[in-house]
Amino acid sequence: MKQSEFKKRRKLLLQQIGPNNIALIGSASTRTRNRDVDYPFRQDSDFYYLTGFNEPDSLAVFIPGREQGEYILFCREFDEKKALWEGAHAGLEGATEHYAADDSFPIDDLDEILPGLLENKHKVFYPMGRDSDLDHSLLEWINHLRSQSRTGVVAPGELVSLEHILHEMRLFKSPAELKLMRHAAEVSAHGHVKAMQICKPGLYEYQIEAELIYHFGQNGLRCVAYPSIVAAGKNACTLHYTENADKLKSGDLLLIDAGAECDHYAADITRTIPVTGRFSEPQKQLYQLVLDAQAAAIGQIRPGMSWLAAHEAAVEVLTSGMVTLGLLKGKVKKLIKDEKYKQFYMHRTGHWLGMDVHDVGEYKVDQEWRLLEPGMVLTVEPGLYIPADCKTVDEKWRGIGIRIEDDVLVTDTGHEILTSAVPKAIADIEALMQAA
Repeated sequence: MKQSEFKKRRKLLLQQIGPNNIALIGSASTRTRNRDVDYPFRQDSDFYYLTGFNEPDSLAVFIPGREQGEYILFCREFDEKKALWEGAHAGLEGATEHYAADDSFPIDDLDEILPGLLENKHKVFYPMGRDSDLDHSLLEWINHLRSQSRTGVVAPGELVSLEHILHEMRLFKSPAELKLMRHAAEVSAHGHVKAMQICKPGLYEYQIEAELIYHFGQNGLRCVAYPSIVAAGKNACTLHYTENADKLKSGDLLLIDAGAECDHYAADITRTIPVTGRFSEPQKQLYQLVLDAQAAAIGQIRPGMSWLAAHEAAVEVLTSGMVTLGLLKGKVKKLIKDEKYKQFYMHRTGHWLGMDVHDVGEYKVDQEWRLLEPGMVLTVEPGLYIPADCKTVDEKWRGIGIRIEDDVLVTDTGHEILTSAVPKAIADIEALMQAA
């Protein structure tokens, strides 16, 4: 993504912060996996959204109207020895030359420099609660300024959540962001197709997972957006199953929930397929019900519709279908009102999608479900999960877990399904798997 995109975001943020105020946001830190081995570094999404800077031990400062420059980046100084062992890093010069900071200072000099930047500011916009060490330092800097009040120094009088402004910005995707999300969706979709093509009895769940990760990496996307769920048989009734260790058995369904990440932007796709390439009749009935529910939900996605409308449409189709199939008994409206459907469908029908797989952004505004607007991206993922030990339903339904998930962009005139390249109709899935 070009630096001009990050510059636009910073300009919008500075406008919303307002004069005589300051905003601070820290980077992610490296995390130890074991002994002297770290987990792969992944930058904090909010920090990256504003800076494009992909290093730990950094802090971005935004001061509207500051004569010397409104954007300051604290980061690690360039270290030749560290560069030899760990690879290149920007250093102070790189922060200004390559990442468009107006000023850059060593991260080790925070205690000396930050109090001066906070001086005489009215409000501090900051995401309190993410980094306890930085939280503590900020309060110490403010208290230090308060102790100097007799000299005429004024300390900030108010801490304001930066996330409220920033997350509303992130909710609406720009053309540059959508380009990355489309690529993540395309590569992820093709990965799911590959998984369908190799699926057969006798393989292990982790082998399907390996095929997905291999395909993502072969297409330049080396990070998954979240731990892949590859759940065969009754494992699919565990919503966030990630052990991925069981053998695929003839007659089972396989639920695959996996997506790649492209330059910090996520895809999130779920498909449920028959291990043998053909659905049994009970599997087919439940699968078609979930597919119909998803179609009803997607039909509600367009500008001006309530966020909740898609979920309500899915719940109505699922509940009605479960009554028809004998999974639930009673009047559909009463079952919905009493939330009896939650025995087999216990989650919402979707979530925002973006830099985080469960992306930021309020779902309600002034206590009301917000209306959809162009540029928002959300998932649509109804499901049914019939526990293997459920005694209230016919045995033929037990142990079946199904979820179907796509990524959907709200457009000016309706919606666009970003993940439509993965088959989901019964006939299309069976044809693809049998042709492999």
